Amino acid sequence: MDFAFTAEAGLAGLFLASFLSATLLPGGSEVVLIAVLHRHPDQVTSAFLLATLGNTLGGMTTYGMARLLPRRVGADGPAANRVRALRRHGAPLLLFAWAPVIGDALCAAAGWLRLPPVACTLWMAAGKAIRYALVVAGAGMV
Repeated sequence: MDFAFTAEAGLAGLFLASFLSATLLPGGSEVVLIAVLHRHPDQVTSAFLLATLGNTLGGMTTYGMARLLPRRVGADGPAANRVRALRRHGAPLLLFAWAPVIGDALCAAAGWLRLPPVACTLWMAAGKAIRYALVVAGAGMV
């Protein structure tokens, strides 16, 4: 069975998948991006931008939810080490917010630490854009 979808439906689904995969929910937005590009190769720029935007907004949603949490002092363990690293290096560490497992933790820690939202958004978007550019290039769409 051949599943056909319009470019608009594919882009909307890509945005949703990108947003959700950047939250604590599991997801594979890269697979959706490649599927959209395979079906609609003329939509490379739109797909790239929507995937980056959706994934960045999803990461900032995690940031925002964590910002609402009360701050506790004196935590120990691996999570505390990541928080200390983020406090030391600041928003530029969110360049790695795309990474599996640690990306969500970085977004949450940045919000919990109340790092500047604009700087966090810009660094996060840059990292996610680089990742999606590599996916697009890997799919042979550049």
